Amino acid sequence: MADDFDLLETNSNEKTEKVDVNWGKAIDQMKSKLAQEDDPESRQKILNATLDNVVDMAEKDRTTLLDAIKDLTDYQDEVGIMFEGFSALNPAEQKVIDDAVKRLERAKVELEDAKNKPDTWWNNLWGRKTKIKEAEQELANAQKERAASDNKAKALFQQRIESADVQTLLNELSFKSQAAIKRLKDRELEIKEVEESLKTAIVEASNNHTKALQKKKEVETKLEEQYALLKQARQSLEEVADKQSVEYSEALEKVTQLEQKVEELEGLKNAYTTLAASKDSFVHKHNLTIKVLTSLRSNLQTHRAKLKSDTDERLKYYDGYVVALKARTDQEFAAILEHLGVKTDEHIGETLAAMHTASAKARQEMMDNIPVHEKVMQGVYGSYAEALKEIRSKDAEIQKNFADRYGIDMKEIFNEYYEADPNAPSAAGEPAGEATPKVEEDDLLS
Repeated sequence: MADDFDLLETNSNEKTEKVDVNWGKAIDQMKSKLAQEDDPESRQKILNATLDNVVDMAEKDRTTLLDAIKDLTDYQDEVGIMFEGFSALNPAEQKVIDDAVKRLERAKVELEDAKNKPDTWWNNLWGRKTKIKEAEQELANAQKERAASDNKAKALFQQRIESADVQTLLNELSFKSQAAIKRLKDRELEIKEVEESLKTAIVEASNNHTKALQKKKEVETKLEEQYALLKQARQSLEEVADKQSVEYSEALEKVTQLEQKVEELEGLKNAYTTLAASKDSFVHKHNLTIKVLTSLRSNLQTHRAKLKSDTDERLKYYDGYVVALKARTDQEFAAILEHLGVKTDEHIGETLAAMHTASAKARQEMMDNIPVHEKVMQGVYGSYAEALKEIRSKDAEIQKNFADRYGIDMKEIFNEYYEADPNAPSAAGEPAGEATPKVEEDDLLS
């Protein structure tokens, strides 16, 4: 049974596209920025932390994440990583790329359909060539749009994350980590393929080295034979006394042929010697390359395994961080509500106390105003009585005037008029006295 926990597993059966890497200054720049993150005051910040301080620290976290994601986005361009494969695009950003891809595919089909129409005078009459030209132009435009779609999506992505919250940035960082894990695994597979080809090359180079040495030995054997023959031929040539004879010519020709044969064999010996040395050198070179690649693949494997495992853990860690941020916000919100509640309680208490005080003062004022009110009413009644007295005096004069002038006794008429009045004038027409208003008792509290 296979162990599912094998983080170092590399499945070479998976086919992946190779990515051309253009190493720039991106790595050094990112290392430099990360090195600037050391903060000697971090302990003091923790010791003196308040909820307001935490807000500033969380905002710094967001800014740091934002800068890191921007750097990673720029870095992926420098090393030739396709943008849409290394960043978490939202539907709107992905649509820019998808639309460009669909347009390009549609343009290819339309151009193929236009070219597939038979080249007849009838089709040409109905615009076959014009349609082909238009389809070619549309294909060119679609190719340009597809080439620019990554940059458009990237611009939208950068604009979106500029104001993104911490959770969105953490999700983006996690996505990039997952993409990096896949990229590391693809690189491992690529290295492993090269290792296998180098192993084959080592075997071939080693075989060729052996063959070259064998051939060299064979040539050396033949060369020794030819050297012996050449020595004999030269000796025979020297022994010919007549240098103008046919015998001398034949001996000289034999020496020449043997010298030519020796020269050819010397050349073959040097060629096989050089070839053997070259193959031996490449055996060592390939072996060294395999060692380097194996070491690199091992390191990549370690990084990938750690990154994969740590990313899984980090996602949980990030979830805890995001929840903690939300809890901090909720705590601050609760504190604000509590503060508002206390202030509201204070205000309501002040208002109620003011109501009670005002009510008590109003009651006191009402009680204090009663004597004043009675005094005012006494004045009103006094003026009223005084007015009645004048009126009654005037009435007495009118009665007397009527009696004297017309012989009419007006007393009965005036008595009738005042009959209902308890303060009616006396028979002599004088008022019985100043009327004192009678205050009727009315129990308002009953």
